[in-house]
Amino acid sequence: MAKTKKYLIALVGPTAVGKTAVSILLANHFKSEILSADSRQFYKEMSIGTAVPSKEELAEVLHHFIQHISITDDYNVGDYERDALQLLEEKLKTHTLLFMVGGSGLYVDAVVKGLDTFPDVDPKIREELQEIYDRKGLEPLQEQLKKRDPEYFQKVDIQNPHRLIRSLEVCIESGMPYSSFLGKNKPKRDFEVIKIGLQADRKVLYDRINRRVDLMMEAGLLEEARKLKNKKHLNALQTVGYKELFSYFENEISLEKAIEEIKKNSRRYAKRQLTWLRKDEAIEWFEYNENIENIINYIKLRTS
Repeated sequence: MAKTKKYLIALVGPTAVGKTAVSILLANHFKSEILSADSRQFYKEMSIGTAVPSKEELAEVLHHFIQHISITDDYNVGDYERDALQLLEEKLKTHTLLFMVGGSGLYVDAVVKGLDTFPDVDPKIREELQEIYDRKGLEPLQEQLKKRDPEYFQKVDIQNPHRLIRSLEVCIESGMPYSSFLGKNKPKRDFEVIKIGLQADRKVLYDRINRRVDLMMEAGLLEEARKLKNKKHLNALQTVGYKELFSYFENEISLEKAIEEIKKNSRRYAKRQLTWLRKDEAIEWFEYNENIENIINYIKLRTS
């Protein structure tokens, strides 16, 4: 008897394009569940600034990997790959297809393709890079990565200190570009992957981002950030929406300027997400306001 095929539908796209709403409609239709692949939404303490689905949305469909860890926990993409694969193995016993939703391309790729293997790194290298960041900020790390690995520099979120330090420590330890370790020894998965992307015209997307930031401020992002300012050194908080408000609390910029910076950095983040995603030819793109029936029919066609 032929084994029933199992599917993971990865719904991807830039921030604020509307992935959550579409994923809930799709998961409801297929009587399925959702795995979040948005690394910013993993943390219990961060709700407003990470656009975690509302209580009503979470009640509609069973979600996994939403606020399941603390900002103080040591949790990385390797941990997520392990946990997500474990969950998929369990859930695909009773479901034909499941949905994975998020804008964190690295986390989606970890589950879909598997992680790359890197050399062990001397902890002293990481400490030295961290010290550079603590004293001088992102710029020296960005410059160093640009010289050591121009290819990866074009792909990586250069505003993310954790990613910069990780790639640099591998370059320094091995004497080779970080990108030279990518794409090797990928494991086979027990499910087929169907990738769906949501897109919007740049002006529409940027308007949606700006509006979302305004709504976050109305919902209490300032207070959420204020409660977290004493932990601002943690990796989880080195992210858009929080670091700008921390600068405001330090009297480095005005509140108006901080909000403006959140919008600007969110737009830049969306641009980087799209750069990453556009390289993936397996993604079938739909407009953000596409009739949901068209996406449902596409999934049915691919899984029949």
